[in-house]
Amino acid sequence: MAAYLIADVNVTDPAVYERYRQGVPATIAAYGGRYLARGGRTEVLEGDWQPHRVVILEFPSMARLQEWYRSPDYAPLAALRQASASSTVVVTEGL
Repeated sequence: MAAYLIADVNVTDPAVYERYRQGVPATIAAYGGRYLARGGRTEVLEGDWQPHRVVILEFPSMARLQEWYRSPDYAPLAALRQASASSTVVVTEGL
């Protein structure tokens, strides 16, 4: 069953975040993941959520997503993201 990571990212240091943005796609692909959305235009239809940069990733399974998120490949990139942005990240299983 597919699994999805949904992130709302507020970039505070664009130069450092760019290093993250350049390095992360290869790690996602290595774990079978792919981008479904990556910072495109958003519109709130209901509620009071005011997203910044929305990213949606799809992985073949929750296990594979978790392997990527906790991997030594992603760890230094996660540190770059955490140093250059504030983020809310959630994961969910698909149907």
